[in-house]
Parts: sequence; C-alpha cells; structure tokens
Amino acid sequence: MIVTKYNANGNDFIIFHDNEKRQRHELAQLLCDRHAGVGADGMVVLVPHPDYDFEWEFYNSDGSEATMCGNATRAVAHYAVEKGISVDNRAEFLTGAGVITAEVNGLYVVTDMLDPKILDREIEEEGLLWWLIDTGVPHLVAEVEDLEDFDLAMARRLREKYDANVNIYTIGDDELRLRTYERGVEDETLACGTGITACYTRAREEGKARDLCVVFPRSGEELYMEFKEGRYRFGGKVSKTFIAELTLEIPHYLL
Repeated sequence: MIVTKYNANGNDFIIFHDNEKRQRHELAQLLCDRHAGVGADGMVVLVPHPDYDFEWEFYNSDGSEATMCGNATRAVAHYAVEKGISVDNRAEFLTGAGVITAEVNGLYVVTDMLDPKILDREIEEEGLLWWLIDTGVPHLVAEVEDLEDFDLAMARRLREKYDANVNIYTIGDDELRLRTYERGVEDETLACGTGITACYTRAREEGKARDLCVVFPRSGEELYMEFKEGRYRFGGKVSKTFIAELTLEIPHYLL
C-alpha cells in the first residue's frame, strides 16, 4: 500500500486514491497513529465521481469522518494535480460539505472556501462572546487580547457542549492570528483552514478585517484569507513530506 504524506501549514495528512468508496474508519485510526502508524491529523482518500475530478473521504485521526477541512483541500488539490487526477493546475472535487475548487501553482494552492453560515452571535462562555459559524464544519470563535491564554480544558468543554471546533483569535493591522482546538483530533492543532475562515468571517463582519488579510496559525507559517467577488478564498503553501510503501501488518478487511 502506497501513501503520500502532506503538511499544510502544520496540519498533516495521509493521502491516497482508490477505485471505490467505502468505510475506512479503522484504517484511518491505524495509519494516523503517531507511534504505531504513519502519524497524521487526518487521512484523505480520493475516489472517482461522475461529475467532478473526484470525491473525497475525509477521516480525522480518531477515525471519525468530517465533512470539510480547509488545509486538506489544498493538500489534496496538489496531490490530484500531481497524479493527473485533476488537470490544468485546477481541481474541482466533492467534499461532504459541497464542491470545492482549487488552483495549484507549484506548492502554492488557493482554495475557494464554502460560504460561511453564521449560526449564533450571542454565546457567552468563560467571560467571552463567542460566535458559532459553519464553514463546512461548525466553529466557535472568540476574539481575545492574549493568544497565550488558551485554556485547553475550557476548549474541550466547549467542544463537547456545542459539538464544534473552538478558536480564539487576535486581529490588527490586517493580520489575523489564531489558535484552534479540533474535533476528531481532540487537541490543539497547528493550523485549521475552516477555523481560519470562521475567525476571518467574524472579524470581517465586525469591520475589523479588510478584504485581504494575512493569517498566522499556531504553526507560525503565513497564509492569507481574501474576500473577492463574493467568495472566500484561502491560500498558502503545502509540502509533500514523503511517499511511503507501508510495511505495517494491516488486516486485509481494512484495505
């Protein structure tokens, strides 16, 4: 079994393609394990689709499925173009949350994100005002003064209560910085594309972010968010870490 490992600004993924759609929850748990497996935040499988370049199956590291992942869309688009699944440096594919289009320029990938849906603007928790925004998956977002004050126990509690990812952010001088606690990983991750989109959406709605904004997730790598012609666009570099032939003893029924 051959897999490719990608890193998208601190979010890492195991990617491969197959001829059929199926349930691979246990395989994702096995391969994403950072000690006994390859190690990753998630696993993505590209499968054929009659109307688009492909459809994806996306699994978090705990084996649960997620409808959308912004950083994974960029990594997967690069993989698809490199493998010839997508052509002309453009990928169009179906996720659980809808159709995604992406443009690939070398290692730089720009994705048109799904339109955010603001579900609630008045959630008061832990002395902060949270918004609940769906960007393909639900995110709680709150503006804070100090990013270093991120209580993961609090984030875990809110994640359970609202069944959403939890983000805090600061905004200033057209620069957005944030931290994210992710469902499925059940810990803080170094970057989250849908979380970035959710934080940018709130900041823009409140008049604190312009139509083009530089973004720094916890990894410290530079990304950008843009609102252009009615679309939210998310851009940044990805890196192909390695290609591996697995020698793990994987039960046949998982393959």
